[in-house]
Amino acid sequence: MNELIIESTYSTPFVNFNSKSGILKLEGRSIPENPSIFYDPLVNWLTELSKDAKDIVVRMEVKLDYINSGSTKSILTMLRLLKHLYDEGVDCQVNWHFEEDDESIRDLGKHYKNVLRMPFNLIEIYT
Repeated sequence: MNELIIESTYSTPFVNFNSKSGILKLEGRSIPENPSIFYDPLVNWLTELSKDAKDIVVRMEVKLDYINSGSTKSILTMLRLLKHLYDEGVDCQVNWHFEEDDESIRDLGKHYKNVLRMPFNLIEIYT
């Protein structure tokens, strides 16, 4: 399975999904006008990963400084795919990074953590 790398733009985050290392990075700003155009390839990649993920550790690193409402739905879809892997016995973990004064990103992470009920770390970044 190929690595998925997408460079960041003003409205979309940097993506580096690596099936060999199991590290899935999502960093930057997520405010695309049409989130499905950006996130559908990521969801498809994760769906493919789920076919071969039995022997790897999957760690998703989310470091977003702004997320629009459309993106939150797409991100939840991706996290639910990870939850499915976790329920199937794959070692999965989400590390949700947020800046110390960013209550909205923190609260969104708390919400996802409560909904998903899987290893989900809220990591405060001090600036």
